[in-house]
Amino acid sequence: MRNLTANRALGLACIAFALLVAFVWIPLDTETWLVEPKRGRNIVGDSLAPTLAAAFVLVAGIMLMFHRGGDEEKPSRDNLRFICTMIGIGVVSLLIMRWAGPALAALLAEGGDYRLLRDTAPWKYTGFILGGGTLIFSMIAFVEERLSWRALLIALAAVAGIILLYDVPFDDILLPPNGDV
Repeated sequence: MRNLTANRALGLACIAFALLVAFVWIPLDTETWLVEPKRGRNIVGDSLAPTLAAAFVLVAGIMLMFHRGGDEEKPSRDNLRFICTMIGIGVVSLLIMRWAGPALAALLAEGGDYRLLRDTAPWKYTGFILGGGTLIFSMIAFVEERLSWRALLIALAAVAGIILLYDVPFDDILLPPNGDV
């Protein structure tokens, strides 16, 4: 490929990942389409949120492919280290998101069965706030190369915003990872 820059390499990886998610992973993992009719009204289908996420990644990949920035550098070890660190932060954050709710329920809830509590406050928010907050805070801290209260407030505000947009308006949606617990 002519002039494979770091941006183009990352853009190609994003496009490939988005297409893989949209056309392989989502159809194999979800039972319903984007919107499903149920009892005379339309409800959000299982595949809507991941399909939108894949679309955003696809658009970002396309934008990276055609970005005409300053110094276009070739992919380097620093690029690879950055991407691997971001993936590591994502994996750790998803593990926190998955296990924080059940662990806290086992310690503090009467009966300790998280499955029965996963759609009640504060339990349904525990993993999402801790995992999502860790994800955003860690990524900001890594990029800025320092810990800050500002990064923590941004992380908490972003997670609260997602909860307000995604959980509050819909009665039949469980925040991640509660649908799989």
